Order: sequence, then C-alpha cells, then structure tokens
Amino acid sequence: MKTIGIITSGGDCGGLNAVVKGVAQMASRMGAKTLAIPNGYAGLYNLVNLNTLVELTPQRLDTFSINLAGSEAGHSRVKISKIEDPQKYERIKKGLEKFKIEGLVISGGDDTGSVIIDLAKHGIKCVHAPKTMDLDLVPYSVGGDSAIERIAEFVRDIQTTGRTHNRIMIIEAFGRYAGHVAFRGGIAGECDAILIPEVPVDFKELYRHMKKVYTKRVIESDINAGTYTIVVAEGIKNADGTELYDESAGTDSFGHKKLAGAGKYVAQELKKMLKSDPEIKDFMVSQGMFVEGQYDLPEVRVIVPSHLARCGFTSANDANFGMEAGAGAAYLLLTGVSGVTVTGYRNNTFSHMDIAEAIKRRLVDLDQITIFEQLGFCFGRVRPDFKAKHKKVSGMIDRIY
Repeated sequence: MKTIGIITSGGDCGGLNAVVKGVAQMASRMGAKTLAIPNGYAGLYNLVNLNTLVELTPQRLDTFSINLAGSEAGHSRVKISKIEDPQKYERIKKGLEKFKIEGLVISGGDDTGSVIIDLAKHGIKCVHAPKTMDLDLVPYSVGGDSAIERIAEFVRDIQTTGRTHNRIMIIEAFGRYAGHVAFRGGIAGECDAILIPEVPVDFKELYRHMKKVYTKRVIESDINAGTYTIVVAEGIKNADGTELYDESAGTDSFGHKKLAGAGKYVAQELKKMLKSDPEIKDFMVSQGMFVEGQYDLPEVRVIVPSHLARCGFTSANDANFGMEAGAGAAYLLLTGVSGVTVTGYRNNTFSHMDIAEAIKRRLVDLDQITIFEQLGFCFGRVRPDFKAKHKKVSGMIDRIY
C-alpha cells in the first residue's frame, strides 16, 4: 500500500488526535502517505464527491497536539448499512479509488466496529483502533482514561459549592450500559455514592447512606457545613430492572436509546424521601437551617457535564495509548493484516484480535467494587460481606480499567 485513509467515528473524546498522529507518523516511516477522510462515515460515503483530501504530512501533523481531545479528522454518527442507497458500497469503493486509498484505519467504539465488519465483508481493507470513553470494549480503548479524569475533576470541584450551600450534589456521567467512567471517576473524585448500571439501585439503602453521612458531616462541622456527592451513570436500573432515563430523549442513528435523565430521576426520588422523613425537619431546625416555606429541606441539585466530559483534554495515558494504537493499526494495514482490532504493543509485537470479539460489551467487574464498599463508598445496595483472598504474582499484572 502506498496510500491509506484515517477515519475517526462515533463520539469524540481524548486520545483521538494521538491515534491520528500515530497512524500518519508510522505510515510515513514505512513509505506510505495518510489522507484524512473528514466527517467520519458520512465523509467516507461522500468521498466520491470531494475534490481534495488533506494529506497528513509531518508539517500538517505539527498543527495539532496529541494533548487535545477531539479529532482533527472530524466525526459523524452514520451507520453505512442503514443508508438507503443500494449502491452505497460501490459508491464508497469509487471514492477510495478516486484518491487511490488502498486501506483504512478507523478509530471508534462498538458501533464503529460493527460498521468496519460490514465494510470488510464488502472487500474494503480496514484496521480498527479501539476508541470509546465508555471503556466497554474488551481491549482498553482510547478516551476512557481522559473521561475518568474529567469526571473526577468535576466531582472534586462541585464539592466546594455543595458544602457552601449544604447541598446534595448529583453528577450524571456517560457510559451507556457500562459504569466504568462513573465508577473510576467517582472514586478518584472522592464522592460518596456511585450508581452504575451493573448494580440495580436500592433507593432505601442509598437514602440511608446519604442521610447518615450528610447529617453527620453537618453536625460535626464547626460551621454546620456539609455536602453529599453522588455520581450517576446513565443506563442505571432500579431493583425491578426498569431502566431509569428520560424517554423523550429519543434514539440515535444506530437505533440506541439516548439514556439522558438518570440524574434527574435519582434527584426526584431522594427529594421525595427527604420530604417524607420527619427526622429531616428536626435536623434542619437543630442546625439553624430551617426556614418555613423557603428552606425546609436540604437542596438536591443535578449537574450534567455532558460533552464537557469528552472535550478539551487528553490524559497522558490516552496520549500514549493513542499513539501506540494508531501506529499499530498503520503497521498492521501496511504489512497485509486487516479486519482486526489493534490491542497494543509489547515485546516488539503489535497484538490484535477479531473485531467482533473486541466490540463485545465489557461491564464493571462487581468484585472490583466490593473493596471500595468496605472503604465507605455506597453503590446503591446493601454492603456485602467481605473476605478477600491473596496470592503472590510475578511479571505483568492486569490493567486497572
């Protein structure tokens, strides 16, 4: 191959510019050039109508940083198989031929990966560089660590306003049906409770923990100040398995329900429980907080960082892995390997796996949360009994994410 294309697809996040640079720099090292196909799969479909593409020369690569989130190549959420044009695959091939592109590196998550499988079945050579801030793919994926850092930062920062006003603060995090970002970001931000899809929410237990921790902080403070912080992952369920989200949010282009509104639901439930608890008025009175009709309950506020969790910033870990994954994807493609997901580089070897295996949904290991439950974090369930095993290990150890 003399020319390859780079596509970034799905949601943007930290680390993608590192993938783009890794691809282009490795391709250049191997005597090939890289063209950036703009606007994700929309750009791929419309390639035949474009007049020019940007070549990622060393000079062009100097104009953006791997430390910035987002993608210099651009994104869209388009599912190729759903395009009504019966000649869509031939149209894509003509576009690739127009620019002499012989293979593609495509960075994205599970939806993107499913489209890569589809393209490969139609004879288009592709290598998948895993990307998703949800961390729900089997291999580590660019964007996860950056999102965790952002959520942790928001949790830490929101506690200052929460304590100033004695508020219960709820932060809603991305993640769809996997709670990795809420879990790890909540721990790093030292929140009090973390609600994730993998653990059905027992609101009575959540309220018990909130009331105990919150009132204790206020009572023990020399200025009667305290807060309680909850990180809520979208996709959470209650005890009977009902998904808790705003049904009016609709669906995306891949047919997935938009899971917005989980934080709002949790806030409403807690407000109801605070209002029906006679001990709360006594607490408010005793702490000099109570004003009839104006300040008769602790305030519960919801913060939805939304796209702030995926913009602006790339963590050092994602900058490193993004370059590694991009370089690996280009190397595999240029040495005749396609239809795979690159998973990393170790011992002078680029590892890869089948895309269908890589994009299987990976959920939070519930054994992982038990240690944090012993340390005082609430996961919306009764804390289980705890007795850990131990063993001696040597060599490489498992990743934290």
